[in-house]
Amino acid sequence: MSDIYSEIILDHYKHPHNRGHIKHDTHRAEEDNPLCGDSMKIYIKVSEKKPQIIEDISFEGEGCAISQAATSMLTDFLKGKSVSQAKKITPEQVYNLLKIEISPARSKCALLGIKTIRSALS
Repeated sequence: MSDIYSEIILDHYKHPHNRGHIKHDTHRAEEDNPLCGDSMKIYIKVSEKKPQIIEDISFEGEGCAISQAATSMLTDFLKGKSVSQAKKITPEQVYNLLKIEISPARSKCALLGIKTIRSALS
């Protein structure tokens, strides 16, 4: 797909999954991208048992369609995954979720969610 604002991305932007603040979060973080003004807050509820599993995850944020859609897709993807799996998510995996080519100028937008998730889990 060559259109950066594809239907899937626009749908996640207009109707983001897991948006809002979850109750009883165990981890949270806030990050921003000063170059474009995007901001992100992540809330994660991790199980107490080993291995630690992401039981719930949500976000609040402002920004472009790419940052919001990527984070919406990431929160869907990470529910039920272990914390160790979440910490190993690569930029390529985020780009694969988006299913479009991301230019170097837009990579910080696409990766803001995973940056914030890593910060919350560190």
